[in-house]
Amino acid sequence: MRDLALLPKAHLHLHFTGSMRVTTLADLAAQHNVRLPEALVDADPLRLPATERGWFRFQRLYDAARACVRSEADMRRLVDEAAADDAAEGSGRLEIQVDPTSYAPFVGGITPAVEIVLDAARVASAAHGIEVAVVVAASRMRHPLDARTLARLAARYAGEGPGEVIGFGLSNDERRGDTAEFGPAFDIARRAGLAAVPHGGELLGPDHVREVLRELVPDRLGHGVRSAEDPHVLEEIVERGVALEVNPASNVGLGVYHESSELPLRTLVAAGAQVALGADDPLLFGSRLVAQYEMARTVHGFSDGELAALARSSVRASRASARTKSQLLAGVDAWLAQPDPAEPVIRSEMDNPVTVG
Repeated sequence: MRDLALLPKAHLHLHFTGSMRVTTLADLAAQHNVRLPEALVDADPLRLPATERGWFRFQRLYDAARACVRSEADMRRLVDEAAADDAAEGSGRLEIQVDPTSYAPFVGGITPAVEIVLDAARVASAAHGIEVAVVVAASRMRHPLDARTLARLAARYAGEGPGEVIGFGLSNDERRGDTAEFGPAFDIARRAGLAAVPHGGELLGPDHVREVLRELVPDRLGHGVRSAEDPHVLEEIVERGVALEVNPASNVGLGVYHESSELPLRTLVAAGAQVALGADDPLLFGSRLVAQYEMARTVHGFSDGELAALARSSVRASRASARTKSQLLAGVDAWLAQPDPAEPVIRSEMDNPVTVG
């Protein structure tokens, strides 16, 4: 079968701290004299129940990792390594998500924190041959006024290229906060031309998806997998053209589905939804981007043609320029045009290889 690491694709759902390599986390913990929970360094993917207690444990582990990122150098290292890892897996476009609030105390405020990430994204893009853009995200755990502050900050750096802010998100436990109260923040972001990319439809079901669609008017939905539970909600997503950032490993890790086979990937694709596979938080869930495509291939039986369609979907759902999209889509076509190594090869009379399809 064709090498999925060579399949051009876009990565639209990757969190800043969650992108960290385990080795990097260990280095930073030693540097800053932080004692880490064993679950962060034992190389065992996180498996939790989809309960408030399960989320609480996930959040504590995430916070423990985030506590190791304490300087501009640390932040730059994370962006550079995320770009390098994505480039090695065929990603030509990474839209990494960051809430600058957590890193602000170490670098002089939320504005310097955003500027560090943006500059690091520009440098990493040039170094690794990948476009790295940024989604600024607010948290449901904080006051909606904080979200408006972040939306205004994100709007100042709006663009579509490397080292620019392309979207505004809303993350953390979907069961927290009043979705409608975050609407004004998304209005601010939308007026600046930013994509609205809130989380929704992972821990809560289709009713929550419907609420997010109504109150936040998303362009993309982080997760959104549980829209498959209501055909009417899924139909609305398709009609609106809302892309779904589907993260198989984290859905299993957080107990939304017990096994990868339960993920309704086929249902979403068959309904016409625009699906972009993502890794979410590789640090905690133990797998990066290519592994999500491997899951689609081995667990759900996606052919190379169907995997190429997923890659195209990720590119089209990105906020990359028309030129970048065209280049990546051409690369997908070229990948699919290559002979499948698994197909038998015979020799013609002229000793030229002929692939038997």
